[in-house]
Amino acid sequence: MKKTGFIAIVGRPNVGKSTLLNAILGEKVAIVSSKPQTTRNRITGIHTDGENQFVFLDTPGIHAPKNALGEYMVKTANSTMLDGDVIVFVVDAAREPGQLDLSIVESIRASHMPAVLVLNKTDTANAEEIGARLTEYSKLYDFAAYVPISARRGEGIGAVLEECAKFLHEEEWFYPDDIVTDQPGRQMAAEIIREKLLRTLNKEIPHGIAVVIEEFKDEDTLIRISANIFCEKESHKGIIVGKRGAELKMVGTYAREDLEKLFGTKVYLNLWVKVKANWRESEQIVSNFGYQQDEE
Repeated sequence: MKKTGFIAIVGRPNVGKSTLLNAILGEKVAIVSSKPQTTRNRITGIHTDGENQFVFLDTPGIHAPKNALGEYMVKTANSTMLDGDVIVFVVDAAREPGQLDLSIVESIRASHMPAVLVLNKTDTANAEEIGARLTEYSKLYDFAAYVPISARRGEGIGAVLEECAKFLHEEEWFYPDDIVTDQPGRQMAAEIIREKLLRTLNKEIPHGIAVVIEEFKDEDTLIRISANIFCEKESHKGIIVGKRGAELKMVGTYAREDLEKLFGTKVYLNLWVKVKANWRESEQIVSNFGYQQDEE
C-alpha cells in the first residue's frame, strides 16, 4: 500500500534546513555554506523507503527582505508552506526564539497545517538549552512533535522521518523510486558553482552574486557547461576573478569536482564574470536570473 506526502521545511536563515535535507536523502541536492540565505529557490528532495515516499520541499530562510531577491525568497518560503501535508519547522537548539521565529510560528498558525518542530544543532547546545527551547516553543504553538537532531552529524534523522510518516496518505507516488530530486541539471550546476563562490568569498559579495548557465551540453562522455557569474560592482568582479585569475580558477576546480561526482562523467567548465549593477533591486532581472514564482 503506497503512501506519499509533501513536507515543507521552513525556518530562519542558517538553521540547517539544507543540511537536514541532504542528511535525509544521503546525497547532496541542496548547497550549504556557513553564510545565511544560501538557499534561494525551493528545492525538492525525494526519499523513498519501502512503501513510503517522502517529498521534501526545502525553502529559503525566512528573513526581513531588503530587495527584490529577498522578497522573492520569502514569498517562495511562505507559499511552500501551503503546498505541504506537514511543515517541518527547523530552529537552532542553542538560540532563543527571535522575532523571525515568532513570525514563522504565526505563518504556521495561519496555514492551519500540522507542524513538527525540529531542534537542530544539538551538538552545539547543552541539555539545559535544549530543554529551554522545548519549553519556549511548546508555549508558542501546539506542535505535533518535538525532535532534537544534529543534521551535521546525522543524528535524529530517523526520528524526523518517523514523525513525518504519520502525515503520509495512501496515493500513488509522484516520482520513481530511484531519484532523489527533480531539479534539472542546469539548475544544480548553477547552484554548485554558487556554493563554491560562497565558500571562497568573504563578507557581502556572495549575496550579490547570481550564476546563470548559458550552455549545458551532454555529449555522453563529457558535459560542457558555460556559466556567467553576475556581480553588482566592478570591484567585486576583480575580487571574484582574483590575481591573475587565481580565485576564479579555484572556484572552477572545486565546482568541476562536485559536478563530475554529481553527473558521473567528465565536465568541461567555462566561467565568465560579468557586472550587472544592483541586479537584486530589479524584479525583472531577478526573474531573468531564474528567481521567479511558479505559475499557478
